[in-house]
Amino acid sequence: MAVRRHDFGSTLVAALALMAGLAWTGEAVAAGYRTANFVIEAPTADLARKIGDAAEQYRHTLAVEWTGRPLPRWSRPCPITAQVAPHLGAGGATSFVFDRGEVFNWTMTIQGSEERILDSVLPHEITHTVFASHFRRPLPRWADEGACTTVEHPFERARQHKMLVEFLTTGRGIAFPEMFAMREYPPDVLPLYSQGYSLARFLIERGGRHKYVAFVGDGLARDDWAAALERHYGVGDIAKLQHIWLDWVRQGCPAPPAAVAAVQPDTLAAATLTTRGQSPDPRASTWAPADGGPVTTSAARSSVYARVGAVRR
Repeated sequence: MAVRRHDFGSTLVAALALMAGLAWTGEAVAAGYRTANFVIEAPTADLARKIGDAAEQYRHTLAVEWTGRPLPRWSRPCPITAQVAPHLGAGGATSFVFDRGEVFNWTMTIQGSEERILDSVLPHEITHTVFASHFRRPLPRWADEGACTTVEHPFERARQHKMLVEFLTTGRGIAFPEMFAMREYPPDVLPLYSQGYSLARFLIERGGRHKYVAFVGDGLARDDWAAALERHYGVGDIAKLQHIWLDWVRQGCPAPPAAVAAVQPDTLAAATLTTRGQSPDPRASTWAPADGGPVTTSAARSSVYARVGAVRR
């Protein structure tokens, strides 16, 4: 069994403490709202309804965009606790459990202004639940964070590109063989976000989201990312991919030819989406299977969005 969490803390407790330190000092949670897959607590009934309805819409649309099909209804709804105030830094944390091919025990906390929650934090966290539900196992750091960032608001994507250029020109870039091999976040985590986003964008623009998901699934299944790159993108060497990608970045990240771009499934309104990331949480779960079966634990995961949000905003 693996517990995965999406925020910028190294452990569940530390993550929550960090979230509190990021100024969860706004209005107290005061109202609730329930949908088929979410139970929302927010400062007002109107905000709870907006967040709940948006969460359901993102859950459906993002699942179709990435995997080609909507998610089935979860056995239990995911609690969402929202702290909403204009002065709050945007951040979020989502945890869930992988066990014997199942994923469940969703829990989500989000904070920020109403605008940032609805166009950034919420779709970010929902995207991770889509990937968890589809792959049923943790994704590589760069692939998960990178893909999530591609559906962020254009302003946030532009910020990531600006940071990428800075990192590449100041010696903070990460060699692709090292990035592909990473199992944990590096101490200097922001370059991983920027490079992961840029590479995910590069690949998605050359085949669409469904191909990207197939590529990630292939790499996970075989633990051979060079072979997966060859099968899906025709580049059988990770170092060679780095050179191709760097040349693309130097050229200003030009869009691919229209014939390639036309195959991209992209019905989401780009201006309405923003997603974020994950980090390790090596913590044993206290959950026990209902059937009384044995419980095994492995490294848990966490989204690192909270700390990034604090740095970037």
